[in-house]
Amino acid sequence: MSTKTYTVSGMTCGGCAGTVKTEIGKVAGVSSVDVELATGQVTVTSADALDDAKIRDVVEEAGYELVAG
Repeated sequence: MSTKTYTVSGMTCGGCAGTVKTEIGKVAGVSSVDVELATGQVTVTSADALDDAKIRDVVEEAGYELVAG
């Protein structure tokens, strides 16, 4: 298991947080995603090592920016 916390900017509401959670959840191997809207923190747990570039890609495709991770 691998767990990593990322910072995502651009999320302004619960719908935004839900979109980020859903899109990251579609990444192969991801077993859970926890989004803290107030801080922009997104904690991702995966069965395999997390690919930061893949997480960045899905976040950006959803219309948000991965600023740290």
